[in-house]
Amino acid sequence: MLLWLLETFPVLLELVSSRTTGDSRVFLSARIAGAGVCAFGGSVLVGPTVIGWLKKRFRERIASASGTLNQLHASKQDTPTMGGLFVMGVVLLCTLVWTNLTSEYVRTAVLLVTTMTAVGAADDWIKQRSRRNGLTARQKLGLQILLATVTSWMLYTCHLQHEPGAAIVWPLGNRVLTIGLFYIAWSALVIVGAANAVNLTDGLDGLAAGCTIVAAVAYTVLLYLCGHAQQSAYLSIPHVAGSGEIAVVLGSLAGAMCGFLWFNCHPAQVFLGDAGSLPTGALLAFAALVCRQELLLTVIGGIFVVETGSVIMQVLWFRTTGRRILRCSPLHNHFVFRGDPETRIVTRFWIISAILAVIGLATLKLR
Repeated sequence: MLLWLLETFPVLLELVSSRTTGDSRVFLSARIAGAGVCAFGGSVLVGPTVIGWLKKRFRERIASASGTLNQLHASKQDTPTMGGLFVMGVVLLCTLVWTNLTSEYVRTAVLLVTTMTAVGAADDWIKQRSRRNGLTARQKLGLQILLATVTSWMLYTCHLQHEPGAAIVWPLGNRVLTIGLFYIAWSALVIVGAANAVNLTDGLDGLAAGCTIVAAVAYTVLLYLCGHAQQSAYLSIPHVAGSGEIAVVLGSLAGAMCGFLWFNCHPAQVFLGDAGSLPTGALLAFAALVCRQELLLTVIGGIFVVETGSVIMQVLWFRTTGRRILRCSPLHNHFVFRGDPETRIVTRFWIISAILAVIGLATLKLR
């Protein structure tokens, strides 16, 4: 919308151009910053009102399969949930204001966030309105796969317009594996995996939000560099024209999550719920796919990967041996069972997340 206003009103464009550096009229860095600041401000401003509304209608029910975990988290009972509704609402609003809406990447991102939020909200709604634990695993996964496949097909058609086309790019050395139509299945796998990874990580106050901020900032940088012809050539990374618009979307996500963390830090006043965790993971994965750095997500989003891996490892080991490796999975619950303070666990996970993001960005020079 901002770009449309600048193009429609030349006087406004000249005024903005006279007060900015460079000869580009895209104003990408300014729009990324503007989107982030506006998203943060929007979340902080609407947060109290939305939290008050959620408190009357949607409260967290502590009812996991572990009685011990339920006791340890008893203080979280009746905390408002589905906070992801206002986070994603702010992200979408800032996207509409600050991005170029003619971009196929942006329209695809908007579709993905909207539909994944709807699936998560439906899951949360069922939990609140019945004794069921949300959608069944088959329903939830099936809907995610369907939405991810549609998104992946749209992304596939966009990528065909740029080199190296429908291919997986290995971060170190830029080795390219062209896979054709199989790219759709690959992209869907990445999106569904990331969505559920963030969902599994969202178990302690501020944990998922803080790790998301770190990953979103890192991918904002990657998208900016990827969309810049000179910078991408200098760093020997794939150049994807227009990917900078998704950097604006990621800037909105980082800002909105900072605003959410204002209320979600310990002791949390509101939880994300599936309405927030599913679209957050899906959007991070989509951003990684756009800039051809989805394999790097295993490093930058390493906390999400480890949390998911701990669940898989626990289940497989228990089925094989009848014993547990961790006291409780995901990994953060192991430390909760051990008696570590929640703030200590979350802070240490944040630190590790930041270190992994730095390592991931540092690989740009290892070619």
